[in-house]
Amino acid sequence: MAVGSDLCVMPTTKTEVSEEKEDVSHSPIKDNITNQMENLTEGQKDFEKTDSLENLTDSNFLVEANYFGKEGKIVIQEQKYQDQLRNKGFGENFNKEFLLSNLEALFLLQSNKIRILNKTEEFDFSSFMKTLIKKDKKLLTKYLVYRDLRSKGYVVKDGFGFGTDFRVYERGEFNKKTSKYVAIGLNEGATISATTFANMIEEVENMGKGAVIAVVERRGEVIYYKTSKMNFSENRKSKKRDNNDT
Repeated sequence: MAVGSDLCVMPTTKTEVSEEKEDVSHSPIKDNITNQMENLTEGQKDFEKTDSLENLTDSNFLVEANYFGKEGKIVIQEQKYQDQLRNKGFGENFNKEFLLSNLEALFLLQSNKIRILNKTEEFDFSSFMKTLIKKDKKLLTKYLVYRDLRSKGYVVKDGFGFGTDFRVYERGEFNKKTSKYVAIGLNEGATISATTFANMIEEVENMGKGAVIAVVERRGEVIYYKTSKMNFSENRKSKKRDNNDT
């Protein structure tokens, strides 16, 4: 996975990044989300033409889904559609139903590979995004990370409950190997405590996976940072040895 640069995660101390609540009505985060939504809509045609959707190039790949808003489910009824999606790394079987996640459905909608209907209407990408975002205020940030990873050919599934996180599978490894990475999405301008951040990274590494931070910038672009740890006490000892050698 390509990453921007290394991000050092320091051991936690009493001094932490501020967690003060912001006035979101005029916050950089809200401005970022507004800009991202505009760029997402404006970039629809470019996304439809992208050559990076390697696993969706089959012109016959068009599936139908039913959206049940009360239950929050996106259900694929027909077996032939289930097989098509499963082969491309989309969807999961749950309680005898084949379900798409919200992010999978949005991605397929934006790439014109699915029709989503309820009892009264057929959704386009914009209307479905607006419907889903009412229930999940972090949906846009999640989707921008999901779309970027999926467009690069990775299979992406829900993570382990760290907020905005995903299991990321290398090309050809989904259903054959466990995920190699966990990507954690953060919006530009968001704050997170040093303790929370370090604990997330530690939990991911304890699972034997690589932690990658996906930062969504103001224009909706995603930059990736690989994490590493640095121990202050070890650094001090190393510095003292260096001074003794001079």
